[in-house]
Amino acid sequence: MSKAFLDARNLLCPLPVIRVQDKVKQLQVGDVLEVVCTDPGVMQDIPAWSRINGHQIVETECRDSEYFITLTVGT
Repeated sequence: MSKAFLDARNLLCPLPVIRVQDKVKQLQVGDVLEVVCTDPGVMQDIPAWSRINGHQIVETECRDSEYFITLTVGT
């Protein structure tokens, strides 16, 4: 298992989800991806995309107007 980070700050919908999708394609099942964004819509969009595509949200957090989402890559 490896960890990866994606900086999607200053991107608006749908770009954060597209960047997550592109990054996940580079990872293996069980890898962890932490994403940081500034668009509050990602708090619904990325978890919904993850459910549809078989990935698991581990944690979501908002700090200082930045949104952090951690997910585990599924099959």
